Amino acid sequence: MEGREAALEGLAFNAEGLVPAIAQQHDTGEVLMLAWMDAEALRRTLATGKATYWSRSRGEYWVKGETSGHHQAVLSVAADCDGDTVLLQVDQTGPACHTGTRTCFTGREIA
Repeated sequence: MEGREAALEGLAFNAEGLVPAIAQQHDTGEVLMLAWMDAEALRRTLATGKATYWSRSRGEYWVKGETSGHHQAVLSVAADCDGDTVLLQVDQTGPACHTGTRTCFTGREIA
């Protein structure tokens, strides 16, 4: 656990105490969504194996799939080279997006 705490302390949280968290399907590499985590959300995720995020709009923690049933089982968590973003390798059940699409990027191409 000490190693995990040291890794969390090494992250570069923004002024609001958050880091972007990218969820990626572990077996296909598909980028599913981006959400936000603070240190406590990361601790909860690591402790439970369930993706737990911080809702900036609601000001509360949420476990992915708690309401929808579209869970994200977290297989690994890695920080990027700057320590200001985390990548969650997950096994997604059902659609990742609240709109019902597989990813939060499906059908939203800009170029």
